Amino acid sequence: MDEAGRTAETVAGATTVALVYNRVGPDPFEQYRDVDPNTLDFVPAYPLAVATVQEEYDSLAAALQAEGFAVRSVNLRERVTVLHALLRKDAPQVVFNLVEFFRDDAALESAVAGVYDLYGVPYTGSSPFVLGLCRRKAMTKQLLLANGVPTPRYRLVRTARFPRRHGLHYPLIVKPALEDASLGVWKESVAHSLPELEAAVQRLVSEQRVPILVEEFIEGREIHAAVLGNRPPRVLPIVEYDFSEVSTGHPPIISYDVKWNPLDETYHQVHEVCPAPLPRRLARRASAVALEAFRVTGCRDYARIDMRLARDGRIYVLEVNPNPDLTESVSFMLAAEQAGLSFGATLRKIVECALERTGGGGRNRGGAEAVKEERT
Repeated sequence: MDEAGRTAETVAGATTVALVYNRVGPDPFEQYRDVDPNTLDFVPAYPLAVATVQEEYDSLAAALQAEGFAVRSVNLRERVTVLHALLRKDAPQVVFNLVEFFRDDAALESAVAGVYDLYGVPYTGSSPFVLGLCRRKAMTKQLLLANGVPTPRYRLVRTARFPRRHGLHYPLIVKPALEDASLGVWKESVAHSLPELEAAVQRLVSEQRVPILVEEFIEGREIHAAVLGNRPPRVLPIVEYDFSEVSTGHPPIISYDVKWNPLDETYHQVHEVCPAPLPRRLARRASAVALEAFRVTGCRDYARIDMRLARDGRIYVLEVNPNPDLTESVSFMLAAEQAGLSFGATLRKIVECALERTGGGGRNRGGAEAVKEERT
C-alpha cells in the first residue's frame, strides 16, 4: 500500500471520484455521544449525538457510490505526499474537494485546490482565487459594494483600540475577518454601546482572532440562499432561521453555540425553515441578490449566500460561502431537498459541474464500482 492508500478492484465504465478531505486528531463531536440528556437543565429539541466528521464524509462517499460513481475516500492527514501520490500515480477523473484547511491553517485551503490545478485534475467547487477571496470578509465586501451588491457598512480593525467616533450606527456586530463557520461569533458579539463594542473587540484580540470586522448589525430576518450549478446557476428554495424561541440575552444571530454546540440551549431553540415564508416578489429579489453575489465573487458549482432582510425590506449580503457544508442535515441540503433533489442527486450535480470543465471526461477514464478507502 502506497501513500495514496488501499485500492479496490475496478470495473470499467464508472467515473472515478476521489473524495478528498483533511482530518487529524480527535473528533470534536464524539464528546457528545456519552452525554445523558437528562443531565441538562433544559429539554433538547435535537439529538445530542450529532454525526462525527468521519461519519459525514462516509455518508457523502456512500451517496456518490449509490449514484454510480467509483469512489475513493482520501484523508490527507496533513501530508502533502498523500495528495501528490493520489494525483500523480492513478489520478481520479474528478476530485470531490472537501479540504477546508491544511497544517491547521484555513488560509491553505486555497493552496490545496491549486495543487489540483497544477496536476490538471478537475475538482468540485470554487477556484483557489475565490476560496482565498471569500475567506477575506472585508475584501469580499469591497468587491460586492463596487458591483452594487448591498452589504452592511463596516470597519476593519487590528487592535483593541477602537475609535469612539467610528462612523457606524449601533447596533454593531463584531466578528473575525478571516474566519468562517461562526468561529469567534458569540452572543456577546452584538454591541449596542461603546463599552460593549470595546469588550467584544478585546475578546477577539485576546483570542488572537485578528483582523476584526465591525459592521452594522441589520435588525431583521436571517436568510440563506443555496446556489447550485453554473450554466446557469440556480437558487434553491431560501432557508430562514427562526429565532422566535431563543431565550432573552441571545441576539438573533447564528453564533458558534447555535451552530455547533448541542449542549447549549440556544442550539435547540433556533430552527431552519425552508422554504422561507417570504412573499413571492421578495423571494425573487433575494434570489437575484444571491445570484449576483455568486457571480461577482466568481463562485462556481455550489455556494451559500448568507443575507439579512432588514425591517424596511432591504436585503444585505453578509457573507459568500464557496464550498459550504454538504452534509445531509445542513441548510444547503435542506434547500436541495425542497427543490426536489435527493442527497445523492445534489452531489451528482456538483460532480457533473466539475466534469463539464474538462468536456465531461477528466484526465483519467478508469473506473471502479466499489468504494475505495484511502485512509492512511
